Amino acid sequence: MRNLVILLILASLGWYGYVKFQDNRNRQGLINGKALSSGSPAKTSNWAEAPNVSGFKCDGRTMCSQMTSCTEATFFLKNCPGTKMDGNNDGIPCEKQWCK
Repeated sequence: MRNLVILLILASLGWYGYVKFQDNRNRQGLINGKALSSGSPAKTSNWAEAPNVSGFKCDGRTMCSQMTSCTEATFFLKNCPGTKMDGNNDGIPCEKQWCK
């Protein structure tokens, strides 16, 4: 029983470390993306070939709550598949949160 408790504690610590590591990697990507952002996002119809001139990259985020700026949300809307940020289909994402 003691070995099981120790194993569970070690597994929990390992999982916690992994989650923190991934969070730090994602946060670092956002910081770099904001630092490199120099204006409007690239306009392209094929998201897989979207040039990374803004510093942002498609990483699976799809919702306004996952964005940090209007520029970032606009990049995701125009270049990444499956976004859910333009409810009225007017081409402006996150109107209540970022792009007012």
